[in-house]
Amino acid sequence: MSSTPTWQLFWAFLRVGLLGFGGGPAMIPLVRAEVVTRHRWLSDEEFADVLAIGNTLPGPIATKMPGYIGYRVAGVTGCIAAVVAIIVPMIVAMIIMLGIFSRYRDVAWIRGMGQAVVPVVMVMMAQLTWDFFDKSQAALGWLASGLMAVIAAGLIYWLGVHPGWVIGAILLAALLRPTGTKNAKESA
Repeated sequence: MSSTPTWQLFWAFLRVGLLGFGGGPAMIPLVRAEVVTRHRWLSDEEFADVLAIGNTLPGPIATKMPGYIGYRVAGVTGCIAAVVAIIVPMIVAMIIMLGIFSRYRDVAWIRGMGQAVVPVVMVMMAQLTWDFFDKSQAALGWLASGLMAVIAAGLIYWLGVHPGWVIGAILLAALLRPTGTKNAKESA
């Protein structure tokens, strides 16, 4: 654990909570920007691992990632600070937005607010997808990365397999796969 002040962790995740329109998946690029780019608490590879494991566990990704990252960076108080910082803006926004929506649901600009955010979230998710594909091809190569993406898409979108099962199967296969260095040591 580093000597990161808890308040710094709180403010980083509060920014994500305030700007993370669109729910958990839309927050992932914002969390990455804070944790990897801005504060350098995790590397890209560590962030990808946290994201992969977080997606295999039940519950919302918007609280799992901050909880783990907060714990890793500043212990139990960091975990609490990060989770509180990410959920308080969501709770307040939900109360306010639902109140406004209930009262003015027939006003055109109120209906348009939600629709206007969708293209921005789409671009953020596309950027995150490209970043992960770029890192994947650097580690595995274009062919293996593309093949795994196509197979995962087929399982998730066409066969309806939950993404957690797909990620869990890949993690299990990686754990069970013999490594070259281990085999080389055994044969020596």
